[in-house]
Amino acid sequence: MAFFGLTQEYRPSLFTQIHEIVFHGKGGYDWDTVYNMPIWLRKWTFQKIKEFYEEQNKANKKAYNSSSNKKRGELARPNIKPSYSTKASNK
Repeated sequence: MAFFGLTQEYRPSLFTQIHEIVFHGKGGYDWDTVYNMPIWLRKWTFQKIKEFYEEQNKANKKAYNSSSNKKRGELARPNIKPSYSTKASNK
């Protein structure tokens, strides 16, 4: 007799996908809503969240690399030049 349901191999990937949508959806989805979503919509939502975070990661790496005209590990120091001058007293 054939059983129409989740196989043992599919369950972990389903639950991982649900977890990722709920966790990275930042409160936009709850577990029950994602579990009961049509499969096509759940896959589409998962893909869109994945693409968003991949693009965000690329942008962060690009910003980090472009700002690394200093030596790595060196603290960024502001380029501040005071507009006043001081002279040592001759006492």
